[in-house]
Amino acid sequence: MQQPATVPRLVEIATLGERLSALRLCDADALTAMRRSLEQHGQLGALTLFTEPGGLEIVDGFKRVRAARALGWSTLLAHVDEVGAVEAKLRIRELHDGRGLTELEEAWLVRSLYREDGMSQPEIARRLYRHKTWVWRRLMLVESLDPLVQTDVRLGLIAPRAAAEVSRLPRGNQRAASAVVVRRGLTVRQTEALVEAVLTERDPAAREALLVRRLDERVTDASPSPRPARPMPLARSDVDRMSIDILRMLEIAARLEARLLATPLDALAPAAAELIREALGRLAPVLRALGEIIAAASPPTESA
Repeated sequence: MQQPATVPRLVEIATLGERLSALRLCDADALTAMRRSLEQHGQLGALTLFTEPGGLEIVDGFKRVRAARALGWSTLLAHVDEVGAVEAKLRIRELHDGRGLTELEEAWLVRSLYREDGMSQPEIARRLYRHKTWVWRRLMLVESLDPLVQTDVRLGLIAPRAAAEVSRLPRGNQRAASAVVVRRGLTVRQTEALVEAVLTERDPAAREALLVRRLDERVTDASPSPRPARPMPLARSDVDRMSIDILRMLEIAARLEARLLATPLDALAPAAAELIREALGRLAPVLRALGEIIAAASPPTESA
């Protein structure tokens, strides 16, 4: 979705809107670095803006605008794209295709297009040049993550990737887990280990007790060893490939069954539960069709 190049012009930064800033992260270190860059080198890249009825809104350049305001600057160079709000949001992804957005920023973008702009998941996938499953995973990440944990990310208290790990927990355990991560200064790998430990506890009271203990104890292993990869047999024939698929299906089915039993959908946030029910609805007919094929391929044996 390339936009024609526009000639940059000076704009008054005091009047710029930041409605789309909710889709981006802006930590203190990055803002300090941007301020230092402006002081030493001046503005190196023009802002990207779009026009709303109330004035100009920022698409890209939030750190530059905030750093410039802190320095007392009144104007910056900017490109003004003649696009609507939806196209402006899609431009965020395009403009950061090389540098990349964090998973959580991608999730905020997808949720905004889905919830606020009413775009379907397949349409979002098409416009972002992504697969439908990618869109669904991003929606599940943000819909299942406690808003206060998302606030911790915005404040720079917890890394986006660590928050993505915390989102795997039931909503009722996420704030406590985030508190452990923040207080103990856990790395992403340590957060993953913490989440795995909590998920092994099926009893909600046991999960809470474990998090209370972790909040008070000292982290002793700063670099936990990665889990050894499960060796997989080489697929040399159709028989090998089918055997591997069957083993994987058994493992995935058992894991999904355990998670559905351990975390009822009613315990999830309503939006997350809605997405899970929708996905299960798509899964059910696939499993029924597979069951029919298995039944046809495995006729009952005759009794002796």
